[in-house]
Amino acid sequence: MPNLELEEDYQDLSDMVRDFADQVVAPVSAKHDEEHSFPYEVIAQMGEMGLFGLPFPEEFGGQGGDYFALALALEQLGRVDQSVAITLEAGVSLGAMPVYRFGTQEQKEEWLPQLTSAKALAGFGLTEPEAGSDAGGTKTTAVLRDGNWVINGRKEFITNSGTDITKLVTATAVTGETIGKDGKPKKEISTILVPTNTPGFTAEKAYNKVGWNASDTHPLSFSNVTVPEENLLGERGRGYANFLSILDEGRIAIAALATGAAQGCVDESVKYAKQRQAFGRNIGEYQAIQFKIARMQTRAHSARLAYYAAASKMLAGKPFKTEAAIAKLVAGEAAMDNARDATQVFGGYGFMNEFVVSRHYRDSKILEIGEGTTEVQLMLISRELGL
Repeated sequence: MPNLELEEDYQDLSDMVRDFADQVVAPVSAKHDEEHSFPYEVIAQMGEMGLFGLPFPEEFGGQGGDYFALALALEQLGRVDQSVAITLEAGVSLGAMPVYRFGTQEQKEEWLPQLTSAKALAGFGLTEPEAGSDAGGTKTTAVLRDGNWVINGRKEFITNSGTDITKLVTATAVTGETIGKDGKPKKEISTILVPTNTPGFTAEKAYNKVGWNASDTHPLSFSNVTVPEENLLGERGRGYANFLSILDEGRIAIAALATGAAQGCVDESVKYAKQRQAFGRNIGEYQAIQFKIARMQTRAHSARLAYYAAASKMLAGKPFKTEAAIAKLVAGEAAMDNARDATQVFGGYGFMNEFVVSRHYRDSKILEIGEGTTEVQLMLISRELGL
């Protein structure tokens, strides 16, 4: 029988991040959410704790850990503040990880120490106005001229792309044409590193979002942005394929974050049900409330098992695409369903923004959309079944 107990190092990390989330993150969450302000002081402390370097080698400023360690940290942060959690998730799995996976030694040495310490953040420039789930519809172009890439185009919904400490955006762009297996021409999509101080690069006005209000998200524009040819990240023409592999890992991270959100809704509901009185009794004594919270806990537990299973296969070097899709699907729906039920438990107070459950209600919907919609996960699972 498999042992699902966390090893001591993992448990210590989880406990440390849980304490940090409760003592440092939670007290300022409502303020940053209301003001739509980026929590620089919290992110700096997370950098000092080594959270942004968890899955990277020590030679690049990392902690020498693995992706499961990152997932555990995301779960604990996601309980109290999804904006802070997604800043870490995007900073590591979407910002630094492409550089680590596909960068040259020189690129790693230049960028990773900054990114693993959170002294700098990087954005993941994939999504475009007409290329969301269909990321192969990329229209941004990069033309090689006199030893430089000249980039033109737009990106949408890019996390960590416009903060005061954002120093890099990794962008996919069409760099030519190739012939597909069917003999027809298709886009050659490559990945290019773009420092944010490059002329012609603009992080446009931040979005006014439904949730994740303390997370930084911008549309980006590239107008004759010119960077050296050596800023190509990975092999030319492999940009789309490389980013898909990054997204597979990212789905485990998002599932962990969503599991934390689902558990946070349970924890807040239990606490409230023991305090709130109605008709002379704590509402937690009523079976209707008990059963609602029991279902919430079941969802959180199932989501945790799903992302543990996906992470286990990934760390063992086995194919994990389907397991990651299942984890993302189960956990995203658990977070959204638990947020709805927690809001119902809280009644009118659940509709007030200062309460954690109200923020989870607004924040959790994007967990069914970002890094692959629910429909994309269902498509991936169906394909694995031969359908």
